[in-house]
Amino acid sequence: MKRQIVIAGNWKMHKTNSEAMQLANQIRIKTMDITKTRIIICPPFTALAPVFEIIGDSKIHLGAQNMFWEKEGAYTGEISAGMVKSTGADYVIIGHSERRQYFGETDETVNKKIKAALENGLKPIVCVGETLDEREAQITLKVVGKQIRGAFDGISAEQMSKIIIAYEPVWAIGTGKTATPEQAQEVHGEIRKLIAELYDAQVAEKLIIQYGGSVKPANAESLLSQQDIDGALVGGACLKADSFSEIIHIAEKLQ
Repeated sequence: MKRQIVIAGNWKMHKTNSEAMQLANQIRIKTMDITKTRIIICPPFTALAPVFEIIGDSKIHLGAQNMFWEKEGAYTGEISAGMVKSTGADYVIIGHSERRQYFGETDETVNKKIKAALENGLKPIVCVGETLDEREAQITLKVVGKQIRGAFDGISAEQMSKIIIAYEPVWAIGTGKTATPEQAQEVHGEIRKLIAELYDAQVAEKLIIQYGGSVKPANAESLLSQQDIDGALVGGACLKADSFSEIIHIAEKLQ
């Protein structure tokens, strides 16, 4: 039996509030027949509350793309977990490679953010993944293992049940390159094995591990059919209701 498939859309720095509401409404209409797949959309901070007005009474969940670990204070431009929660969001993406690349995120800050998110009733979608240089040097599993150990330091088995891991090879994000289903499955399988070592087999078995990195309707089925791939964190293809809902419908048929 396949675990529940979770499809999340990371809108990144796209969509004004009116555009975001329009897209959310289109996604809502096109996924009304979905009963098994969990759907999460992650608009920019500015659009979280307006989008929640559109999807609040639907089955679609709302997520933020980032947050800060402090509760409040003199942190100009930052958003706390409590602020995210107050918009109606119940998920938050943490440690996306673009945050690591451009904004200095580390395994330590990811760990702090995860703890703050959980304390505020948010479910973290925690991103891990290697660069092209790291893959070519054949240290993918070492890199991903280090990120996971750092991210989940001090996180209990019970807390792990509220967490989603998203494996995103950095070389496949926004490049049009996708890991082959076999490459993706290999890393997903190793992540599950590592979680079983750090916690236990039951925690590992229940864990949702998404794949991210140029997921589109054309490759969704081959990726989502893999044993240890439980969903997708979708980038570019989630900015159009047609392509995003097509991926969700593909996921629905596989469950």
